[in-house]
Amino acid sequence: MPKFYLKLAKEAVERYIKKGEIISPFNNLPKEALTKKSGAFVTIMENGNLRGCIGTYLPTKNNIAEEIIYNAVAAATEDYRFEPIQSQELSSLSYSVYILSEPELVKDLKELDPKKYGIIVKTGHFTSKTGLLLPDLEGVDTIEQQISITCQKGGIDPLRGNILIYKFTAEKFQ
Repeated sequence: MPKFYLKLAKEAVERYIKKGEIISPFNNLPKEALTKKSGAFVTIMENGNLRGCIGTYLPTKNNIAEEIIYNAVAAATEDYRFEPIQSQELSSLSYSVYILSEPELVKDLKELDPKKYGIIVKTGHFTSKTGLLLPDLEGVDTIEQQISITCQKGGIDPLRGNILIYKFTAEKFQ
């Protein structure tokens, strides 16, 4: 399965950057990729440096394959931290794909483990803010670090107002 997901992400980015086209899922994908729904993240690296990372923690498309295609293109072109990827960069890119489990509300912080679980931090109802951090990231070793970084990413002040924390697992393909 890993090579299919990575090939799909790579092909989606390359076709979009070169021709401006969104690919369709490959016919030879495993059945699960075409029938199962899940949130997915695509991370793009260039020479060991982050170049783009975008995803969905809940499914928004018809299947995992479509989720990967759309998130790969978004990671290449819409990550606000970076300029869109250019065609001359394509040969130096590498990809990781994360398939996420359904998020579960955390009732006790002792449930968390930054190596095993990613987290989503949410606040508010009408002016809701959300931050997400994938699991098992280098340099994120404690629950406190994980929550702090996730709040920063979401523009959330953890000391003001109520926050909800959700945990999820992620199957990583690289």
